[in-house]
Amino acid sequence: MNSLSLGLILSGVLLNAIAQLLLKAGTNAVGHFAFHAGNIVPVGLKLALQPYILGGVACYAVSLVVWIMALSRVPVSIAYPMLSIGYVINAFIAYHWFGEPLSAQKLLGIGLIIIGVVLVTRS
Repeated sequence: MNSLSLGLILSGVLLNAIAQLLLKAGTNAVGHFAFHAGNIVPVGLKLALQPYILGGVACYAVSLVVWIMALSRVPVSIAYPMLSIGYVINAFIAYHWFGEPLSAQKLLGIGLIIIGVVLVTRS
């Protein structure tokens, strides 16, 4: 895999991870909600106009374009497993930004993900 392909894959993964984090920040800002017939429009508008959620959707849109470019250069059997890196990124940033716990079990899982990605990309 050349550096352009790797850069596209990592950019797509990073944009996807950022999108998830922005969506989480947006839902934190909106607060707990439930959809039912009486509040679909008000809650939908609140979500649709929330800046973090808009940023998350924009990151998803850009990541889709970047990912398509990556898939045009790299076999999907190599590119797709690299999406797992997004979990690693999200776990550490969610720990810092949202105070989500990072238990020993999660850290072990993250280590296994990293090993798996290395093995897949070297195959």
